[in-house]
Amino acid sequence: MSAKILALDTATENCSVALLYDGTITTRSEISPRGHASKVLPMVDEVLKEAGLTLAELDALAFGQGPGSFTGVRIGTGIAQGLAFGADIPMIGISTLEAMAQAMYRIHGVSNAVCAIDARMSEVYWARYQRQENGVWLAVDDECVIPPQALCETVQDDEHTWSQAGTGWDAYQEELAGLALKREKSDVLFPEAQDIVVLAEQAYAEGKAVAPEEAGPVYLRDKVAWKKLPGRE
Repeated sequence: MSAKILALDTATENCSVALLYDGTITTRSEISPRGHASKVLPMVDEVLKEAGLTLAELDALAFGQGPGSFTGVRIGTGIAQGLAFGADIPMIGISTLEAMAQAMYRIHGVSNAVCAIDARMSEVYWARYQRQENGVWLAVDDECVIPPQALCETVQDDEHTWSQAGTGWDAYQEELAGLALKREKSDVLFPEAQDIVVLAEQAYAEGKAVAPEEAGPVYLRDKVAWKKLPGRE
């Protein structure tokens, strides 16, 4: 029997929840620039009730750990941490960039993904991934926050055609026009919990779930503080 995993994500304009149970994924999703804190918990209740499960019956709770909106990443991490802590279940943090790569595979069968989220302040959250035969995504570049101009100066062309995802491509269309990669557009703009839960299932099978007090967000910018749970070092 497959693991029972709940996933939620509020790191971008998209607010989403997904439940993996008995090999089936039930999902809720709404694009809403604001109000994630009030929307995500009703979504959680809906998918759990539909499956007839309680939080305590889950094997793990996954969340979009970022990068993304500072406020959105905080909300998602905090809500997920509170739910997992109360239900005494472990957590799995999943990259929002990698989740978009997974979305492109789910929708278009893409194996070479280049992801860029608008990070404001004339920067993008950036990463490239290649899907391996076992379904695992290999990071070609380390996730980073970087000005588009710096990307154009450092990223070199290769033999692959990269499918692009994220809001960064439209936000910095002119700045990224000189990027030396063969690229094709896709319709994936935001991460989705239904892709996070697939990646979380892989991580759970590999023993990567952690206690709630050990889970945390990934901002990529160093000057952002995270309020830790009691007892966390």
